[in-house]
Amino acid sequence: MKTSNVARAAMAALIGAAVAGTAHAEIKNYEFQLVQPTIKAGADRILTVRLVDKTTGKAVPDAVIFASRLDMAPDGMQEMTTKVTPMPGTEPGTYRFKATFGMAGRWQLSLGAKVQGETETVENKLVVTAEK
Repeated sequence: MKTSNVARAAMAALIGAAVAGTAHAEIKNYEFQLVQPTIKAGADRILTVRLVDKTTGKAVPDAVIFASRLDMAPDGMQEMTTKVTPMPGTEPGTYRFKATFGMAGRWQLSLGAKVQGETETVENKLVVTAEK
């Protein structure tokens, strides 16, 4: 009887350690950051962002970006949108997009992404300035 209690206690400790070992960071610990906050206005411009784990400062590779929108909401023209085309990243944790910045001003890039191992969605709105 004593052996089975010890075995149960050991099993409970192992399960607890396994559960603790698979805990993930909170989704608020991830954020997209602009690599360059300004870009030249015009057609086929490449915009690069980095997904960062704020607790470690490291880039997060292999996220799945499922939502993207680029509009001029910061300048009060949210109806002024442009197509955003995903492009291959140049290094792990960077995500690139091709878009036409039809006029100079502030543009808002809205992103939604899933990070591997997380159940929630990373959502950020970044403001990039297009210059003449």
